[in-house]
Amino acid sequence: MTEATLISRFDALLADLDGVVYAGAHAIPAAVESLQQLAGLGVGLGYVTNNASRSPADVAAHLRKLGAPADDSQVVSSSQAAAEMLASELPPGSKVLITGSPALAQEIELVGLVPVYGQDEEPVAVVQGFNPAIGWKELAEAAYVVSAGAVWVATNTDMSIPQARGIAPGNGTLVAAVTAATGQTPRVAGKPEAPLFHSAAKRLAAERPLVVGDRLDTDILGGNNAGFATVAVLTGVDTRQTILAARSAERPDYIISSLADLHRPYPAVTESDGTYTCGEATARVANGAVGIIGRQDNLDSWRAACASWWAATPDASSPQAPQLVWMDH
Repeated sequence: MTEATLISRFDALLADLDGVVYAGAHAIPAAVESLQQLAGLGVGLGYVTNNASRSPADVAAHLRKLGAPADDSQVVSSSQAAAEMLASELPPGSKVLITGSPALAQEIELVGLVPVYGQDEEPVAVVQGFNPAIGWKELAEAAYVVSAGAVWVATNTDMSIPQARGIAPGNGTLVAAVTAATGQTPRVAGKPEAPLFHSAAKRLAAERPLVVGDRLDTDILGGNNAGFATVAVLTGVDTRQTILAARSAERPDYIISSLADLHRPYPAVTESDGTYTCGEATARVANGAVGIIGRQDNLDSWRAACASWWAATPDASSPQAPQLVWMDH
């Protein structure tokens, strides 16, 4: 009998995009093929993205160009969540200052609000989302309006985004500039808040979704906040080391090297007298350090290390990196 694969435990996959499916314009190795396999397994697929610089239709078109399966309705974005949040609080026709992309402005229009671009148009709210074309003038307009007491919603506060050439500043850095100028902080519509994930699961009628992401502070925390199972993939921002050190709220249920691992059996982690075993690797916490018997390049070693360290630090409110002691077999 063949061993069940990881994805066979779930009825849908809710996938982040940047750092999971693609980095910049290019697909991450094995990602597209792994997503294509889901339909044949009867597993639903949704994309949950904090990127508010493009419309869901544009994102879906980009995914299809890469070869990934994607209808427009499968993409759920933080710009949609921000627009819905503002529409639930403001009268129809209210003016909203757009500090972001044309795609963000489009979502504001779709919910019956009016996009404007300057303080002189008397906006009652500011919505801020990522746009690589944003400069000082746009941030200044946002600061003027926020300082005057307007409602302020950010699509997301990701401090960085993976690009083909490396890690670049994200929307959170632009939000931080307005915060520094005004002393105010926005409410956040996208990840790591739960509604974005619940909306995606509802579209797919999924009861047992698996959230996959490369970032602990948005994808994994958001999936955990939504009450869904989470899997961290090592193709983007977070690493074996940062995952091991993760605070309790940001710890994933699973760790995989790439999306291809969704279609492989996931090794069980067992515990006996304080020693955690995964595959051929074992880990044990003693005197604040994690002793690992296994290879450093084998993910099972890190899975065992995480299980042992997390059991020893169940209530970590901030990241805590243990000393690692590696012992060969």
